[in-house]
Amino acid sequence: MAEPATIARPYAEAAFALAREGGALPKWADTMQLLAAVAADPKVTGAVDDPRLSAEQKRSLFTAVLGERLDGSGAQFVKVLLDADRVKLLPQINEQFQALKRDHDNVARATIVSAYPLTSEQRDELRGALARRFGRQIETAEEVDPSLLGGARILVGDQVIDRSVVGQLNKMSRQIKA
Repeated sequence: MAEPATIARPYAEAAFALAREGGALPKWADTMQLLAAVAADPKVTGAVDDPRLSAEQKRSLFTAVLGERLDGSGAQFVKVLLDADRVKLLPQINEQFQALKRDHDNVARATIVSAYPLTSEQRDELRGALARRFGRQIETAEEVDPSLLGGARILVGDQVIDRSVVGQLNKMSRQIKA
């Protein structure tokens, strides 16, 4: 069986192409986040899985929950997903859509895991250094992991920059053993 991310990719790419061609990337990005949040709700998931509800009733559910925040193209997208029994993939579709949008906007997402909460100065300094290194604007998410003892581990895409105390100690240990 195919992975959900593999199945979600064509839907994310189609939505992205539609949004880009229509000059509505920011609006679609917001719509995709809303749809993903609604689709992740346990009550909505239960209703979508209910075989007693017709596709039209399920579409009405999304329309009722989102109200006027769901325009015609968003409603059509939901219809396509419901007809293909793919609406549960909306969180993965949204994730891939947002990644495509970041790439289009020349933005990279960095996850900064530090031993202690960052100050605003440290955060700004890291963003600037990462922007210079990757040649993109940097969008950050932060986590605190006291087990790092000090420093930080930064993940940007599939690259890891480990400047934590634990990471440096592990590196020294491997060098000594080699």
